[in-house]
Amino acid sequence: MYKLKTTETDNDVIEFIESVESKAKKEDTYKLVDIFSQISGYPPKMWGPSIIGFGSYHYKYATGHEGDAPIVGFSPRKANISLYLTTDEVIRAKFLKDLGKHKPGKSCVYINKLTDIREEVLNEFIEQSVLFIKDRYQEN
Repeated sequence: MYKLKTTETDNDVIEFIESVESKAKKEDTYKLVDIFSQISGYPPKMWGPSIIGFGSYHYKYATGHEGDAPIVGFSPRKANISLYLTTDEVIRAKFLKDLGKHKPGKSCVYINKLTDIREEVLNEFIEQSVLFIKDRYQEN
């Protein structure tokens, strides 16, 4: 049976942020925690060893695979910052067009630093992602 690798943990968010080696990435991480907390309305929680997630929802696919995931989140990786935002494809394309310098991934968006993107677009992207997940998975 498949075991989820990324689950919510009791690890300390601040302790994790303080372990980020790059001073600039650490500063961006603190700013992103503030942005995601304010826009999503959820406190930050660690998911796995390196994802800072906000809120949670339970999903179940037609295949029977199910689990829990953060509604939105991000991870300050060594190479870049991964933003985990989910909307429908039309809305995603609009946000990505207006976001600024980034690389789209299948389930995330990669940025090098916060100043590379437009914060107001990120705010809307987070807000729409929260609404999309809540609507799709009928948050309890």
